[in-house]
Amino acid sequence: MKILLTADPEIPVPPVGYGGIERVVDALVRHYRDQGHTVGLVSHGESASPAHRKFAWPGASSSSRGDTWRNALALRRAARDFAPDVLHSFSRLVYLLPLLPKSLPKIMSYQRHTGGRQIAWAARFGGRSLRFTGCSEYICSMGRPEGGEWRAIPNFVELDKLTFVPRVPADAPLVFLSRIEAIKGPELAIAVARASGRRLLLAGNCSSEPVHREFWAKEIAPHLGRDGIEWIGEVNDAQKNELLGRAAAMIVPIQWDEPFGIVFPEALACGTPVITCARGALPEIVTEGRNGFFMRTVADGVAAVRRLDTLDRAACRRTAEEHFSLAVCGGRYLELYRALTAA
Repeated sequence: MKILLTADPEIPVPPVGYGGIERVVDALVRHYRDQGHTVGLVSHGESASPAHRKFAWPGASSSSRGDTWRNALALRRAARDFAPDVLHSFSRLVYLLPLLPKSLPKIMSYQRHTGGRQIAWAARFGGRSLRFTGCSEYICSMGRPEGGEWRAIPNFVELDKLTFVPRVPADAPLVFLSRIEAIKGPELAIAVARASGRRLLLAGNCSSEPVHREFWAKEIAPHLGRDGIEWIGEVNDAQKNELLGRAAAMIVPIQWDEPFGIVFPEALACGTPVITCARGALPEIVTEGRNGFFMRTVADGVAAVRRLDTLDRAACRRTAEEHFSLAVCGGRYLELYRALTAA
């Protein structure tokens, strides 16, 4: 099968640093190549992902009207030159506009909050040639009322890059791994760790935007270096693997409706249970009492920490293997490709 994948123009595939969707697209490129498919990629001009053929977006910004129009025309040219069996977009819906009336099978995938009239118009013009996917049932539930056929296919982890650790010492630390900002709940993680008498390692970057710097100065900085609370900064893949593997639990008490959150199955793949809040897609990832716990208050979080020894780290790993692996999720996309091309 000839598969043409797209990613937004701002970040190369794979990303040099942070870039969750770009990592997903790169993994799909490699996975489908290994399975014998011919893969094309439309993305940032410096992308190093090993697609059989690569096309660079002429416009560097997803928010620029001029760049948007140039990129839509560039995607039409790429589809004409590559002649794929299916086009799978992880970029902007508007880039598909010149191709919507065409019979070419098309998939539009969403990893962020969605909805709005543009989906209704795309579903109308794309007809049976267009399908939508969301990275969670939560995201699909936002898009379905606007029209079109939707399927939830989660983001995934590459299991060979995440080491399963079957047991950790009794004094293993808690880990917070995410951006250091209010919607991720790091101040709640600190409060839970202090009330539990547990060490907490905070890993992640803090934006230079004033609102985030103010949050850091008020809610995070005063606790660092005290009561076992430590910030270790942003981590790379190897450091993430080591950090998650030696943690008693990952605690990220999200304060917004998370579309998915790849770090949660990453923790589970290491055998590390999750303590979080039941918002957005998290109930689709965490099963209470099996691979983690939900909290609403600091007291809930403390109770969860005290119950961590009731969880089986092998069960956490099985969740990742059975539901969030590249083989499983990549296979679900491939099933959709085949169904769409056979329609």
